[in-house]
Amino acid sequence: MTSSDTINNYLQRLAARQPTPGGGAAGALHAAQGAALIAMVARYSTGPKYADDADDVERIIAAADGLIPAAVRISDDDEEAFAAVIAAYGLPGGSDDERACRSRAVQAALARAAEPPRALIEVGEQVIALGRELAHIGNANVISDVAAAAEAARAAIATARITLDINIKAIKDTSLQDALQAEVLRADRAIESADDLAGRVRKRVLA
Repeated sequence: MTSSDTINNYLQRLAARQPTPGGGAAGALHAAQGAALIAMVARYSTGPKYADDADDVERIIAAADGLIPAAVRISDDDEEAFAAVIAAYGLPGGSDDERACRSRAVQAALARAAEPPRALIEVGEQVIALGRELAHIGNANVISDVAAAAEAARAAIATARITLDINIKAIKDTSLQDALQAEVLRADRAIESADDLAGRVRKRVLA
């Protein structure tokens, strides 16, 4: 699991010819890094010079610190969920009963596998929202890292979106398909927000 792995070992597992970890787990780590960058910029935005915004900065620090382990948990959840999908597809299908059982197991596993990307979109949105606040009050010397956080969150959300796209094609429950399609649209809006935040920070840097 990612939460108990070293960076080098995780990357070796990611590069190996094995189904997990995959893109979803990697996307969650993008979000974790984005949250960590927000926390870092906020910590550089403390002291007498930033006294007027001290309460907001402390709130941002606490929120960003909480998002880091939340994103890492999503990485673990995604790895476990995708492993369950692979296991379900591997069930025997020689008889009609076996095929029906396998189909039910696959659909249940696919529904479960849709939960980590949905949670990841939420975390990514929160990283962007915190970055949007910090872009106005943060230390100008490290404000470029808010743009880096926005780009990391964007990558996380885009990864979650493509994961949902795949799940929607395979899931047969039309009500669940509709719910996931709504999440895809939510991801589209969040990606636009991340792009806007990164652009605003760039303008501040280049001004």
